[in-house]
Amino acid sequence: MSWTTTTRFPVLPITRRQPSGGEGASADAEEFADTSDEALLALVQAGNRDALGVLFRRFARLVRSVSVRILRDEGESEDLVQELFLFIYRGATPYDSAKSSARSWIVQMTYRRAISRWRHLNARGHYKNSELDGCVPGFAGSWTLAYDSSVEALLGREGLKKVMADLTAEQLQTLRLHFCEGYTLAEIGKRLGQSLGNVRHHYYRGLEKLRKQVRESKLQNC
Repeated sequence: MSWTTTTRFPVLPITRRQPSGGEGASADAEEFADTSDEALLALVQAGNRDALGVLFRRFARLVRSVSVRILRDEGESEDLVQELFLFIYRGATPYDSAKSSARSWIVQMTYRRAISRWRHLNARGHYKNSELDGCVPGFAGSWTLAYDSSVEALLGREGLKKVMADLTAEQLQTLRLHFCEGYTLAEIGKRLGQSLGNVRHHYYRGLEKLRKQVRESKLQNC
C-alpha cells in the first residue's frame, strides 16, 4: 500500500453501531474480561471481530503513543492505528506466543510500520528535519531484533553484543521497556520504583551509547 499525506486509511469495522448506552461494547468487554492478551490476539487473527474490538480498546492508546513518538504527526498516527489493527486482523504476520508477549509483539509491529511510513513521508519532503529527537528510525531496531535485524546488520553480531554489554543493567532495562514494551519514561519509573529523573538519566545515557556505536560503525564502513 502506498501512502500520501492527504490519503487517510479507512476506519476499521472494529466497533459495531451500539445503542446509546453502549451495551454492546460492555458485553464484549465482559465476555473477554478474563481473556489474556495473547489469547485475545490469537482470536483476532482467527477472524473474531468482537475480540478485535476488545484488543483495540486495550492497545489503541499504546499504538498511537508509539506512532506519535516516531511520526510526530497526529493525523498520520491516527491512520497508522487503524492500519495496524487491520494488519493484525488479517493475520499478515502471524503472532507466535513462544517468542514474545502480545504487548511486546504489538509494539514491534507498530515500530516496523511507523518507521516504514516515516521513511515514505520523509522521502517526499513531509519533514523539514530528517532526524527525529528521541526515537530516530534505526535505533528502534536495536530492540526489535526478533523481527528486524537492521541494527545487527549494521553493527554485526559482535558489534551488537559489544554495545549491549556496554549498557548498564538499568540502561538496558529502561530501553527495553521503552522500545519493546512501549512504556513512557514516567510509567517506567513507577514500574521500577525509580524517580523520573533517574529513568531519564538511564534512558539518555543508554541511547547515547547506542548512537556512538552506530556512528563508529558508519565511520569504519566509509
